[in-house]
Amino acid sequence: MKYVSRTMAASLVAAALTLGQLVTVSADQAPPVTVPGIDKPVIVVTGSVTGTENWTSNNYYVLRGAVFVQAGATLNIAAGTRIIGESGSVGTLIVLRDGRINAIGTRTAPIVFTSDQPVGSRARGDWGGLIINGRAPINIEGGEGQGEADTGVYGGNNPNDSSGTMRYVRVEFAGVEFSPDNELNGIAFQGVGRGGFYEFIQVHMNRDDALEWFGGTADIKYAVASNAADDSFDWTFGWSGRAQFIAIHHRGDDADQGIEADNNEFNNNLLPRSNPQIYNISLCGDPDRNEGGESVRAGNLRRGTAFTIRNFLITGFKTTGFQISDAATSAQVDNGTSQMGAGVAWGMPTNMHASVAGFITSGRFPNIRTTATDAEVGLSAAACSNHENPNFQPSGVATLAGGQIAPIQPPNDGFFAAVTYIGAVPPAPADNWMTGWTSFPQR
Repeated sequence: MKYVSRTMAASLVAAALTLGQLVTVSADQAPPVTVPGIDKPVIVVTGSVTGTENWTSNNYYVLRGAVFVQAGATLNIAAGTRIIGESGSVGTLIVLRDGRINAIGTRTAPIVFTSDQPVGSRARGDWGGLIINGRAPINIEGGEGQGEADTGVYGGNNPNDSSGTMRYVRVEFAGVEFSPDNELNGIAFQGVGRGGFYEFIQVHMNRDDALEWFGGTADIKYAVASNAADDSFDWTFGWSGRAQFIAIHHRGDDADQGIEADNNEFNNNLLPRSNPQIYNISLCGDPDRNEGGESVRAGNLRRGTAFTIRNFLITGFKTTGFQISDAATSAQVDNGTSQMGAGVAWGMPTNMHASVAGFITSGRFPNIRTTATDAEVGLSAAACSNHENPNFQPSGVATLAGGQIAPIQPPNDGFFAAVTYIGAVPPAPADNWMTGWTSFPQR
């Protein structure tokens, strides 16, 4: 790894942090630089991580350009550490196959990846994002793919591959646009295996998708995708992981789907087929047309994907809930591969698209209610779509979310937790797992 000290980078960090102190900025091979506004040494990182590197909360780390965690290397990031993506150089962190990232924060000291721009001037796309490549199976012909914007080769034949552990991590104001339709996701899981652990993850204000899986088998639990300018939760190329306790929050100035789900866009029936299991998810669109006309649909299930989606709450989208868009995807319901059940969709012009409503009426998708009031659910679109302080927690146990619709229990497989409610967050007065480590700044 190369460490560089530059006054410009330090000044950008100072502007971003606005801490108002005079301290010394140091680096391995440069004289100290004193810059106003920084309360810790700044380390500017370029090039590659090799061997084992430990980043701690004693420093600020600035990503200058694409920084690669090489094969065989491990990057350990301690609780409370702040990593800043340099906007001018498109700072990005990329974990290559056989590299590992262990970013382990806590509820009171999350790890934060953020912009180098001043608070109040930050925006989607200020820097690159976080890309993780693994050796788990994908359904691209040949078994390997090349990540968007040259972010590494991914895919292989090891579903249990491990790329590390991430816990209590926020990624905000990322997703730089290189060209139209060529933007980075907040976190891209590219062929990542189930040997790693990803929980308590937030991606906020990303320029492209918040969380996207390009094949692989990786699991995720306790995740928040907020204010993404494209899709919030996206999969393609054969993702077959598990997800539980997922909260999706839209801002209608520039949003696409809550979920965009594909198998393979070039051949809808390639194997291994995308077939994730998702339990306990809340999708909150933005009904405010003053923000813009985006945030139209809770989910677009298409291009031959299979799915299990259970224990859900959907509200606030400008048009509809879930939609199945083609025959290849409907076929997965007809043959029994895809499942949906135990949910409420309410407060939208069409609470569930006709392509899904037919399966509800026929009984293929059981225990789904498409008429309800905010009072019955104990939650409103106004509450969960509040941009600065979204509230996903239903008001009490005497609600649809708390018992009148019984949840479907997930498999007892060591990953999923047994539940007594539907939606991402347990009804009050239970502990809200989103409290204490998430943040929703708009700029």
